[in-house]
Amino acid sequence: MTRASIELGDVTHHNLKQLKKINTVVFPVFYNDKFYLEVLDSGELTKLAYYNDIVVGGVCSRIDSSENKRRLYIMTLGCLYPYRRLGIGTKMVQHILNYVERDGNFDSIFLHVQVNNEGAIEFYKKFGFEIVETKQQYYKRIEPADAHVLQKTLNTKRNNNNNNNSSSSTTQQQTNSQNNSSSSSSSQQVNGLDNHTNAKPKA
Repeated sequence: MTRASIELGDVTHHNLKQLKKINTVVFPVFYNDKFYLEVLDSGELTKLAYYNDIVVGGVCSRIDSSENKRRLYIMTLGCLYPYRRLGIGTKMVQHILNYVERDGNFDSIFLHVQVNNEGAIEFYKKFGFEIVETKQQYYKRIEPADAHVLQKTLNTKRNNNNNNNSSSSTTQQQTNSQNNSSSSSSSQQVNGLDNHTNAKPKA
């Protein structure tokens, strides 16, 4: 028995219509031409999913820099119904996770899911996503209109760099404090006093 092949491929002008068909079938939301023009320029952030060389799904994402953070927003991620539970969705999510890990400068990954889509919510929770907010009347012309915001917070180089900067600041403060303490002690000794004060460094 031949093992099934699951692969991801680039989205180009030549296969963009296939992505449009997938999204039209899978999602109750209509995506306009502007959406697909942005998708063409997104590189590794957008992929088509192939099952034995047949296009069966796709993922579209973009970089979001709002709220003074650098986040990855999953706009769409879906698979045709007959091909679900075959590892295709997992392949697409893993691609996104690998991308942000290689980049190392993302604070989080997030997406919107209809509040009644329990299957999708449980699927993303397996990868460490959590419901962080519920937006009322997020969707137009579909019911329910409310959406959960699912987010996965990342421990990336970006956060590590912030911690390193904090540590460097603390170390410098400790050095300055120690120097001040030594100067104070020397001054006191010159004046005939021997009271050494250990100043605590500022956090």
